[in-house]
Amino acid sequence: MTTQTPSKPAREPGPITQAVTSFGQGLIDIVSTLGGIITMGLAVFRWSVRRPFRLVNLFAQLDFVGVGSIFIVSLTGTFTGMVFALQTSTAFQLFDAESLVGPTVALTLTRELAAVFSALMVTMRAGSAMCTELGTMRVTEQVDALETMAVNPVQYLLVPRVLAGLFMVPALTMLFNTMGMGGAYVVAVGGLGISPGTFLSRTQQWLAPEDIFQGLLKGAVFGLSVSLICCFKGFNASGGAKGVGQATTEAMVASALSIFILDFILGVLFF
Repeated sequence: MTTQTPSKPAREPGPITQAVTSFGQGLIDIVSTLGGIITMGLAVFRWSVRRPFRLVNLFAQLDFVGVGSIFIVSLTGTFTGMVFALQTSTAFQLFDAESLVGPTVALTLTRELAAVFSALMVTMRAGSAMCTELGTMRVTEQVDALETMAVNPVQYLLVPRVLAGLFMVPALTMLFNTMGMGGAYVVAVGGLGISPGTFLSRTQQWLAPEDIFQGLLKGAVFGLSVSLICCFKGFNASGGAKGVGQATTEAMVASALSIFILDFILGVLFF
């Protein structure tokens, strides 16, 4: 009678192996997600120039993304300009250069803060709603129902949302600039005693159209990025209500990171 030798238990991977595996899997997920977003962006562009043009859906999303965000963007812009004027004036008083408060606030808002903060506000308000709505439609098989009725879901659902983000974030960026400079003017002239003529003339002297154009271009890029990420995460959600919530969380984090990363890249290109 032959006896069988007991098999040795499988060795668990060590911490270094686990770390490398986790890093590799995370890198694969990032590349896969980025490829999916780019592929979806190409599909959205292709379907945006094909008939039928669903203008009703487009204007509904323009209203939701743009008009619906006016209050929060205006409020954020006003207080951002007020706070920035207050802090910069404190620094410039050390050098008797209070006249530079206006142009400093104007350049900072138009080049950086307006586009970034407007995109973040749209991400929190409209982007989360986009992702949740699309994710709910996916897990409840409403997207499959559209395909059954010979309606392309990319053209019907994604194109209006992506175009709304592309068009409305630059408009909100300009609104942010206006409200921010208004808040800075109130603080600088009304609170700090800076001459209104000095504030306005210095701002006109140092602020160039290229600065405003740079901010608007950043707003368009941020709006496109945010809307694509949110639509991609929601459109590919799975796993019921829990999956929709997880997809929304991932979309918010990825959108915020994309705004800061793209802001740095565009800043280097415009430098």
